[in-house]
Amino acid sequence: MSTKTHQLDLPLTEAAVLALGVGDAVYLNGEIVISAGLPTHQRIIDCITDGKPLPIDLTGAALFHLGSYSREVDGKFEVLYMNPTTSTRFNPMMPFIIRSLKLRAVGGKGGLDMNCAKAMQEVGCVYLSFLGGGCALISEAIKEVVSVKWDDLISHYRLVTLRVENLGPLTVGIDAHGNSLYETLHASAEQKLPEIMNGLNERRKAAATHD
Repeated sequence: MSTKTHQLDLPLTEAAVLALGVGDAVYLNGEIVISAGLPTHQRIIDCITDGKPLPIDLTGAALFHLGSYSREVDGKFEVLYMNPTTSTRFNPMMPFIIRSLKLRAVGGKGGLDMNCAKAMQEVGCVYLSFLGGGCALISEAIKEVVSVKWDDLISHYRLVTLRVENLGPLTVGIDAHGNSLYETLHASAEQKLPEIMNGLNERRKAAATHD
């Protein structure tokens, strides 16, 4: 599989998204929106369903499953760090959000399921995988806190907009054509499972013989 490295400016265009393939490395510049909260995503869904405006325009945005810790200094919010959380927790919610907002990029760690991948393919969206344990690296990309919304929620559940520079490297885990590294790895693991189990059984038999 041939992979490429992309320097991309936000907001992403459909053409830029369609040019990405699974395994490609991506660096982002511009505004991203982050939250690690299930209640936050449910509130997004409720606003869309009820026809209520969201506190920020998420149409065509990059919405990432990143937790953050913010504090107020001299009347301004400062984000001290951001860290990826597991995206699979959001599987039931993301297809509706992706389709409704026509998101261009989502991401976190651990991937999303094929229902999400189908929604992403329909609207032209990619899943970007963040390095687990890479808090220090990705936090260096934060240049400005643009806004902090829904501050009635705990800090890492809030809807935070950040301006970032050279955020990455991020890996395209699911592209806008329906290809998923996670499904490929899962299928490969399932193919190898019988061989692994046979090997374990042979070892058990050998051990029992020696006993």
